[in-house]
Amino acid sequence: MNHTTLHTTLISTSELASALQSATPPVVLDCSGDTSDPDIGRRAYDAGHLPGAHHVHMGHTLSGPRTGDNGRNPLPDALMFLQAMSALGVSTDRPVVAYDNSGGLYAARLWWMLRWIGHENVAVLDGGLGAWKAAGLPLTAEASPRPTPAPLKTRPSLSKVVGHETLRANIDEPRWLVLDARGADRFRGENETLDPKGGHIPGARNRPFRDNLQADGRFKPAAVLRAEFEALLDGRPPEAVVNQCGSGVSACHNLLAMEVAGLGGAALYPGSWSEWCARPGAPIATGTD
Repeated sequence: MNHTTLHTTLISTSELASALQSATPPVVLDCSGDTSDPDIGRRAYDAGHLPGAHHVHMGHTLSGPRTGDNGRNPLPDALMFLQAMSALGVSTDRPVVAYDNSGGLYAARLWWMLRWIGHENVAVLDGGLGAWKAAGLPLTAEASPRPTPAPLKTRPSLSKVVGHETLRANIDEPRWLVLDARGADRFRGENETLDPKGGHIPGARNRPFRDNLQADGRFKPAAVLRAEFEALLDGRPPEAVVNQCGSGVSACHNLLAMEVAGLGGAALYPGSWSEWCARPGAPIATGTD
């Protein structure tokens, strides 16, 4: 990998290992985390991470301030996010590789957000930390050298965002197909432990993000993903799809999977269910309807 090589979706462990030995290695960002414990990701990073990787905190960097009705993980200010990436050594032309210990859940959020500020040369390590370990590749508990801040410019966004009001209007005049990345039980309105109300946006279809993965934690082949998503889209173009989840995180996993499948162009509803159910009068469906 050099600064002209584009990895825009996934990168394998062997590709990354080779790239790290090159004269122009990528910036490697560890996104390990768990929404149930905001500090668990940093502890996991400190216990062992890819050589040279820096930790990115879900709450501090990949989310913005909560207002009470903008969801559990609202997007941060785009300029502040850009500055955070610049401080980690991400430059306008330098590749970035994101990984985590959660099947790509948090790494996909960083992938989507970098595309949000126009940075195309970003990929998720396929299989994440588990695949790296399984390949016998080295980890370290040593702190990575402090990165040198790099020039990073805002460029036209490569991501699309759809807001709450647009999806409210969509119920009466359907324009978008909404895909919900939460587990099937939460989609039905059962076992809801994260948000005050259970259920889903009326008309949404369920695509649990874990369905994108094989048993070993790597993404399914592109052709398999394409067939599965096309069955859900039922003839609609990906540009007519909005992905959402509980708080705008696992929806990015579906967006990455769609990109891997050659179905790019779908949008994200950043507030997702946690915003939807907090808004007065927002209709709620339960069961499989």
